[in-house]
Amino acid sequence: MNKMDLLKSLAPGFLPLIVFILADSIWGTTIGLIVAILVGLLELVITYIKDKTLDKFVLLDIGLIVLLGGISIILNNPIFFKLKPALIESIFCLLLGISIFSKTNIMLMMSKRYMKNVEFNPEQLKILNKNLRAMFYIFIFHTLLIVYSAFFMSKEAWAFISGGLFYILFMIYFAYELVKKKLEKKRWAQKYKDDEWFDIVDPQGKVVGKAPRSMCHSGPGLLHPVVHLHVADEKNRLYMQKRAMSKKIQPGKWDTAVGGHVMSGENIPDALKREAAEELGLEEFNVLAIGSYVWETDVESELVFMFFSRYPRNITVANTEEIEEGKFWKIKKIKENLGKGIFTQNFELEFDILLKQVFK
Repeated sequence: MNKMDLLKSLAPGFLPLIVFILADSIWGTTIGLIVAILVGLLELVITYIKDKTLDKFVLLDIGLIVLLGGISIILNNPIFFKLKPALIESIFCLLLGISIFSKTNIMLMMSKRYMKNVEFNPEQLKILNKNLRAMFYIFIFHTLLIVYSAFFMSKEAWAFISGGLFYILFMIYFAYELVKKKLEKKRWAQKYKDDEWFDIVDPQGKVVGKAPRSMCHSGPGLLHPVVHLHVADEKNRLYMQKRAMSKKIQPGKWDTAVGGHVMSGENIPDALKREAAEELGLEEFNVLAIGSYVWETDVESELVFMFFSRYPRNITVANTEEIEEGKFWKIKKIKENLGKGIFTQNFELEFDILLKQVFK
């Protein structure tokens, strides 16, 4: 949920109030009350047709308008009606307070009314709670200001404070957050300008952001795509590379023929061709897509796209900085050395997949 989504979940109940303020300034309290109720009922019908349920916010707003507006007319004292928006916002303050300071996040549950079947990751929940906290204090400030204006300020001042000022306060907050986010993004980009950038994806491969390599490799959490290519010759031998001792992850172990990260904005086929050319000088080869899986270590979280190819020509290591040596292994020889710390852990996982899908 972003700030605008949350505002949408709170806004419907305020429409009759805004209508009343406008109608009251033109035709007086009684006519304004009737117009506001009619608008509220119309809004109730529209939301019922759309969502097949009665909007509780609009019902609450209409009920309060009828109750407090009726008391104001009967007692001929507008103070009751002037306090009505403060009463509504007090209810929102209560809901926000419970959501922030207890384990029951009412606002999160209410948001599903607008965004059905949406799940939030820990980072999104953190942002949501931050926005709810800010809105909680904005509501408290605005509620107190309404109460003060109802007793000590003119009708026009009260109308502005209880209506237009509410949205102005939120627009100021949104503008502040937008500027702050842009400045943070600029500082972040400057800090990591010399770093490689990877797309951050969900387990299905949908891009949800991007981050520099150093952050992606600072621990699990930032899921980013990588490509692995297994290469076999006409004798069914599997080509493998030995990782250089300078590698941060599993140095000196035998690994997949080709493996590398997908750069930000790069598609999977292009990344596979680039990595195959950079590491082994492979060109013009056909591939079979095996599948994808999530692989997590203490260093990073990867979404691995796994491929297989038969390459009948000679292979020579092109990237001697990252690859110590490369050679073809017989399937039988690989099986004999499984679980002995000779191969990388994810190669052993993928080798089992190859046995089931390729080397049957």
